[in-house]
Amino acid sequence: MIAMLLAILDNLIVGTAMPTIVGELGGLAHLSWVVTAYTLATAVSTPVWGKVGDLYGRKNVFMASIVVFLVGSALSGLSQDMGQLIGFRGVQGLGAGGLMVGAMAIIGDLVPPRERGRYQGMMAAVMPVAFIGGPLLGGFLTDHLSWRWAFYVNLPLGVLALVVIAVTMDLPGRRERVSIDWSGAALLGVGISALTLLASWGGTEFAWSSAPIVGLAVVTALALAAFYRVEREVADPILPLDMFHSRNFSAATVLAFFTGLAMFGAVTFLPQYQQNVQGSSATSSGILLLPLMGGILLTSLLGGQIVTRTGRYRALMIIGSVFMATGLGLLATLGLHTGRATSSLFMIVLGVGMGLLMQSTMLVVQNSVGRRHLGAASGAATLFRTIGGSLGVSLLGTLYSQHLKGTLTDRLGVGAGRQLTRGQLTPALVEKLPAAVREAYQQAVTNGIHTVFQWAAVFVLLAIAVTWVIREVPLRGSNSTPVDAAIVSDMEDTTTNLPAHAQ
Repeated sequence: MIAMLLAILDNLIVGTAMPTIVGELGGLAHLSWVVTAYTLATAVSTPVWGKVGDLYGRKNVFMASIVVFLVGSALSGLSQDMGQLIGFRGVQGLGAGGLMVGAMAIIGDLVPPRERGRYQGMMAAVMPVAFIGGPLLGGFLTDHLSWRWAFYVNLPLGVLALVVIAVTMDLPGRRERVSIDWSGAALLGVGISALTLLASWGGTEFAWSSAPIVGLAVVTALALAAFYRVEREVADPILPLDMFHSRNFSAATVLAFFTGLAMFGAVTFLPQYQQNVQGSSATSSGILLLPLMGGILLTSLLGGQIVTRTGRYRALMIIGSVFMATGLGLLATLGLHTGRATSSLFMIVLGVGMGLLMQSTMLVVQNSVGRRHLGAASGAATLFRTIGGSLGVSLLGTLYSQHLKGTLTDRLGVGAGRQLTRGQLTPALVEKLPAAVREAYQQAVTNGIHTVFQWAAVFVLLAIAVTWVIREVPLRGSNSTPVDAAIVSDMEDTTTNLPAHAQ
């Protein structure tokens, strides 16, 4: 719980500090990469941490991931330019990959799926601190100290987590001895990295038909094809493909992807609108994110209790996906004069949907596999969620930058548009611009926000269709219970059509 608090706080604190960070260090066009570097490194490292935990025990590996995360936090706070910050955020993300999958797998070890909802009461003591305290703390540190403290604040909390884990954590039994599929991990990392670069650079840094973009597309295709072949042949794959034979598992990982896209998109781009258009300070911007976080918190807790009492989760996932798509669509209507009460209401709708999906997807994933693959399954769900965040922020960031630059160019000319998008322009400096220039900049930010949330809503509409694929498989009541017969039947729907050696 302490380590999860650490990870949740980091994203929320940095989100509210982001406009000031990119303003001081320059490079507004690279805003998305401060987030993308973190989420990309998290995605690449997640399956590796999951397998290493299976091999060497979750406790030691969990503690190692926290140490890496803290080193990355300290270095990020010391950054002197955008290049250093992006690189050090990557180091931080490497640790976060192990932190997230470790926490999920440990919960899977300790708590049976059917009984997991009742533990939401204990989580309720931590989640409000992160959801409410994170944005407030990020804004306060940025306004009164420095944005660098958005990273330094992780250090004391991380040390506390290490001490508590070392002294108190006692996991039941030993994990099965496995080998680590390093070749598969490397190919997966190359494929995800090339795909993210392709999404981020296409149409902005390079034309879609240019040699670098075409090259990235070729590298992505070859790396992922080679990864698929390796995973089919290796004895103990980093991402066991047989898990995807379960319809529920496959659908839940797709939903995790869309949840990550919505979460990172909202936290990354909403502060830009709140601070540059609505004129909020970093602290106020943190406060204004509370409706989103409150919606997530409320429905996560309520959904957990409903699942524990009824054993049913499919309806919650359908409702959650509808609310999430609706919330993104409403946020796409934000304008220059939209009131804060209206934007807060839109965020509540999005938060309600995200809370229902975030609570349910990991539960379905872990209930769809046996204990042997618990770490790998948790890693897969976290991987797809972080890929959704990384790829989503890259694509949405590209669209945001294009519309920002295009609007400024149309209103102020090419020279002014280039200067405003690449210069050191903090929200405080925006208020000091001449009225005509300030209005043009705010309109450009608003246009970018429209595009970001319109496309995010379109993507998440697909999640509604995916939720209808989920089967209501009974939740296991004990970690020692074999995989339910319904789960086996779910997997057999696919395996019957496979070659004999694959079955």
